[in-house]
Amino acid sequence: MLSAICLVAVLEGLFLFVAPDGWRRAAEQLHAMPNRQLRFVGAISIALGLLALWWVRR
Repeated sequence: MLSAICLVAVLEGLFLFVAPDGWRRAAEQLHAMPNRQLRFVGAISIALGLLALWWVRR
């Protein structure tokens, strides 16, 4: 689990390093989204992440 958290930090840092303006625009768009839509996007992300994890580990 700790390795996964570290990998997330590396990927987020990579996005900030490579495309800071794009990341900033994305964050602004997320800030403007209603909570219901953010929760839906979060739920989809969780489902896709779990599906990918299941696929990789089988």
